[in-house]
Amino acid sequence: MRPVPALIASVLLTGCATPVEPAPDGPPAAQDGDDCAVIAAVAREHFRFGPDNPPPPVRFMGGYAPRCDWSRYGLAFTPYDRDAPESSGGRRWVSFERPRYDGQGALIKVGVMHGPLAGQGSECRVRSGFAGWTVSECRATWVS
Repeated sequence: MRPVPALIASVLLTGCATPVEPAPDGPPAAQDGDDCAVIAAVAREHFRFGPDNPPPPVRFMGGYAPRCDWSRYGLAFTPYDRDAPESSGGRRWVSFERPRYDGQGALIKVGVMHGPLAGQGSECRVRSGFAGWTVSECRATWVS
């Protein structure tokens, strides 16, 4: 019964090598397709964002700007506008840095500002498994 393992190997190999091309009118797509899923896992599980708790505008840090279909993850992020008036939520945001992958999954630095002087940053460990990416722990890194 050698044809079955060969068939499985060929299916796995052909499904893994999909090239990523930049969009002509936007930032390049995330190099690692898991970036969007990692960010979505933290948004849903750590911050508890979703249909009943919409997120504040999103900021990506360090020149990082992944292109993600957030609706695929049940999220509705809007871009942060530094010049928005405070009365319209201009001081509120959630931020994400590029995930860093290692043998245990990914680490990602995140932050949230609720107002001009109220916010918190964390570093979250996210692991990949049969259920997709899930947050295993987040530890506070700053508080204001």
